[in-house]
Amino acid sequence: MGFAQRFDHVGITVADLDTATAFFVSLGLEADQKMAIEGEFLDTVIGMTGAATEIVMLRLPGGGTTLELSSFARPDHLPGSPAAPANELGLRNVAFEVKDLQAAVDQIAADGYGLVGGIGEYEGVWRMAYVRGPEGIIVSLAEQIQK
Repeated sequence: MGFAQRFDHVGITVADLDTATAFFVSLGLEADQKMAIEGEFLDTVIGMTGAATEIVMLRLPGGGTTLELSSFARPDHLPGSPAAPANELGLRNVAFEVKDLQAAVDQIAADGYGLVGGIGEYEGVWRMAYVRGPEGIIVSLAEQIQK
């Protein structure tokens, strides 16, 4: 038996919290209010002194695992790789099942975000695409093909 009891959240650090939040809200997630966090707790957990961050928790309607977006006021954030390819080591994407993949891709394109590659089909069961959102975040969108 392992220690983990449930999957709680995935955290992504961003420079522009409002833009990243709006992107995920456009996919259908619901955002909690922004929270400012600083002090001994944060310093201890992240191993830095004098840190300050704002976070927004997002979730799908009905609950489940959450997505935590955070933006640091202190210390200054370090640049990531906004054009990182899918094979770069590290957390590469966050994935969502969608009802209508083409409509989701079209909406994202209307908001100024594009596909990393194209829309692929896996064994007649799934259609999937990687989209590159704000600050280079790769979001995998998948639609189950109905037979």
